[in-house]
Amino acid sequence: MTERRITPIPYSTLVKIFELDGFAVSRQKGDHVVLTKPRVKRLVFLKKSSKEVPVSHILTNLTNLRTAGISRERYFQLLDRVK
Repeated sequence: MTERRITPIPYSTLVKIFELDGFAVSRQKGDHVVLTKPRVKRLVFLKKSSKEVPVSHILTNLTNLRTAGISRERYFQLLDRVK
């Protein structure tokens, strides 16, 4: 099976992916949204944008996803649920 490619997605979709995994928007500061989840010490910061989130930013957040216990496979499962 071929590994799926990460492609740009709307900002709102990325927020929904985190929310489906139990994160909640805890606050907004400037053009960033801060998400938190119980038992996850690291905060997730997402820049708000009317454009699609570039792949480089998603990959940066995948690092946060791993810290939060979300694998690449889980990311795509959640992405499929949001679409």
